[in-house]
Amino acid sequence: MRIWAAIAFLVPGLAWACALPPSIILTLPTGYYMAGAAATVAVTALLALAPQFLPRLHARTVAERRVLVPVMVSSYVACLAFFALLIIGFFGARDPMHNLLTLVIWTVIWVALPMGCMVFGNLWRAINPWTAPVRLFRQWLGRSTGVGLSRLGHWPAVAGLLAFFWFYIVSLSPDDPQVLAQAALIYWGVIFALGVAEGEDWLEEGEFLTVYLGYLARVAPFWLKITQNRARLHIGWPGTQVLAMQPLPPSAVAFVTLSLAGLSFDGLASTFWWLALIGENPLEFTGRSAVMGVNTLGLLATWGLTAATILAVLRLGPMLAQAPQLVLAGTGTGTGAGRGPAGQTPDMRPALLSFLAIAAGYHSAHYLVTLLSAGQYTLAALNDPFFRGDSWLGLQAFYVSMGFLADRWVMTTIWNSQFALILGAHSLAVILALRLTSGPHSLRTAALAHLPLTALMVGYTVLGLWLLSSPTSF
Repeated sequence: MRIWAAIAFLVPGLAWACALPPSIILTLPTGYYMAGAAATVAVTALLALAPQFLPRLHARTVAERRVLVPVMVSSYVACLAFFALLIIGFFGARDPMHNLLTLVIWTVIWVALPMGCMVFGNLWRAINPWTAPVRLFRQWLGRSTGVGLSRLGHWPAVAGLLAFFWFYIVSLSPDDPQVLAQAALIYWGVIFALGVAEGEDWLEEGEFLTVYLGYLARVAPFWLKITQNRARLHIGWPGTQVLAMQPLPPSAVAFVTLSLAGLSFDGLASTFWWLALIGENPLEFTGRSAVMGVNTLGLLATWGLTAATILAVLRLGPMLAQAPQLVLAGTGTGTGAGRGPAGQTPDMRPALLSFLAIAAGYHSAHYLVTLLSAGQYTLAALNDPFFRGDSWLGLQAFYVSMGFLADRWVMTTIWNSQFALILGAHSLAVILALRLTSGPHSLRTAALAHLPLTALMVGYTVLGLWLLSSPTSF
């Protein structure tokens, strides 16, 4: 019986509406949106048969100037701001919607900053709160060598990202300002100690926020390249920087797949479908403490399933491309097929980098409503950080409004924006995958090699839109 209930929840026409934004979205023809997006992604993949029409994805320099604020200065200021936020977290208002620490971490750093990086490049590099303290402390200690942490690759960042997703999605009170302040202080201290031991460059591969935001910045159409004291502004097709990346090592593969899985499970964990699957009544939710164990397993299972599916697809593609060549070679009737440059099989492993576009698109679409709603609380808290009636920004007192969540026109516009973000990201991912695996291959070989990946991209598109349109309980 539970299986049939799960199937019913998967059908858009049978889903139950609720008093949250999806209650309006569910009245839209979401099934047609999903079908149209899936068809568009599939048609985009046909560019494998006409690679001459693929975008060139090149960049050009549009401006060059002297670096105005050195990274050491901006990082030091960011570190001071971080500790000021910790003080507000420990001693400010206990209400998460009026405490600046909670709002800055969950709305600015986790929602708005990644969106900014997807457009304007790696903004985090300038405000990383560890760079300046680590460098200054190492200079004070006279350290110039590491302790071998670099040999671990991205595994420390994988551990940090997994702990972050668990804290954010599963733990009891991630919004409690005091709990969040304690967790943030402990994490900062651990990364600071490891950075001092290994060096500030280790942050680029060992600290999860630095890695995550750096990856998302690779899809930006604008980005800065800083060489010594000169900054060059580049502009190019979104994802151009991805083409210059080296194939990901195993630890980076684990990081990218965990990023995709964590974002997906963040959307899945509150849906009626998931709650019905784990035996929870979505209309009488018993609380986070009741589902901590099963949600922990769900997060890990989603990561395992995501990684296994992506790696299997990348391996299956070349196998399909090789099959006709082996048949022809075995019968002795081939006339060069499978031999020479035209018969080479594409290496699909670099195509894993294309999933960075999917992560960027889903992150933006999934947290768009959070940005519009919690962003108002953040602005109010910046104006009155201690909730005492102050006006630090010179703004008059205003009331946070959630009325737009019940306005059909506004919610339709939001849904269309989310749809465009998901569709654009997956179409870009297909283009990047084709570019990353381009070479002297026959059209038939390239098409067969990309067929499993295309099917996965189509499935991911439908999944992303389904998660955004599904009714949720909290």
